[in-house]
Amino acid sequence: MNKQEKNEVIEVLKEKFGQYNNFYITNTESLSVEQISTLRRICFDKKVEMKVAKNTLIRKALEQLDESRYASTFESLNGVTALMFSENPKQPAVILSDFRKGANTDKPVLKAAFIDGDVFVGDNTLKSLTQIKTKNELIGEVIGLLQSPAKRVLAGLLHHHEKQATAAE
Repeated sequence: MNKQEKNEVIEVLKEKFGQYNNFYITNTESLSVEQISTLRRICFDKKVEMKVAKNTLIRKALEQLDESRYASTFESLNGVTALMFSENPKQPAVILSDFRKGANTDKPVLKAAFIDGDVFVGDNTLKSLTQIKTKNELIGEVIGLLQSPAKRVLAGLLHHHEKQATAAE
């Protein structure tokens, strides 16, 4: 790969890192070509972008964007690296977890996840990442909590009104 090609890859990576607030760094080293194709297809179907790149190019792209913001991900850039980009912070974790169950393997290994500025390092964080609530889930919970007292008051008033109506008959 010549210098021009490397610079093009760095620019593509910078664009992806700028486009998404969430990305996962995984190791796909021991997966077969068939398994990687399956994983790519699943990612595509779930609107997760998967990119494989050299660690040095990934690091350069991150350094050029904001070295201090991404510094805690640099130690994870070793071995064969596949990046997973997603708007939904938990979708890549769900994909990895489901893929592992379906293939009866512990691969691909999660090296790190960058979620809205927070970094989760290590494969042991995968299970907790599958349980992250999305923005829409949190909004739904808040709306439900806000509606709950009003629903109880209305139910109480309706029950009280029905009681009075049956007593008057």
